[in-house]
This record gives sequence, structure tokens and C-alpha cells, in this order.
Amino acid sequence: MKYDELLKSGRIRKEKVSRPEVGRALERAERDLQTARELMERDRDWSFAVAYDAVLQASRAYMFARGFRPTSSESHKNTFAFMRLAMGKDYEKLMAYFDRMRNKRHQAIYETAGLITETEAHNILEKAGSFVALIREELKKVTDGA
Repeated sequence: MKYDELLKSGRIRKEKVSRPEVGRALERAERDLQTARELMERDRDWSFAVAYDAVLQASRAYMFARGFRPTSSESHKNTFAFMRLAMGKDYEKLMAYFDRMRNKRHQAIYETAGLITETEAHNILEKAGSFVALIREELKKVTDGA
């Protein structure tokens, strides 16, 4: 299985997650997208962080639907490691982008206020919107048994 290394290293674990929990994670992703849009003019750092969280929550929904959960230690990092494998080569660049934005978000929230440029905030919001929509479609396939 393509997730064996992540399982062996303890970065993820197998776990049956209920459909309602998958749905709640996706709903949160969609709510976060809306919040990020609303914050764009007032606070780019927070808009960026909330758009990033939309990607994280959509990724968690996908992960849950596949029967996995990240371990609590470095859960963001482990979620994106899983998603890189899950999404495959067609989405390698996008997943690498989101992983870089994970680091940028950390800096913006915990280290340097005002770090996020308008372009960066708009870019992540656009990519997050597309990604959440993609995951929504992928989850339909999973729940429909495709």
C-alpha cells in the first residue's frame, strides 16, 4: 500500500471515521473559505491562515473518508504527507505549494505580523477554493463507491 511508510513511522494511523465526521470536516473547509474571503480586505495574514485551514480541513475530510487520521504530533505536516501520496503526480506541485504555505502560515501567525502580501493571500484563496471543490467531487466518488 502506498501509505505503508507513513503508517510504519507513526505519522498516520488507520481509523474508521464516520460519514458525519467527514462531512463536518468538509463543511468546515467551506466555511473557512467564506471567512477567508471576508477577511481579505481587513487582515491578509488571517485571510491567508484561514484559507490554509480550508485546505487542511478538506484534506482531513479526504483522509478520513479513506480510513486514515494523522497522528497528533505534527498533524498538519502528516496530513500533507498523506495528501501528496493520495493525490498522486498530477497534483504534486499543488500539494508542495500547500506544504510551503503551511510553513508560511506558521511564520505569519507566530513570528512576523504583516508578512503576507496581497498577491500571496489572493493566490492561496484561489487555490484553496479550487482544492476544496476538487475534494468535494472526490468525496462524492468515495461515498458513492466509485
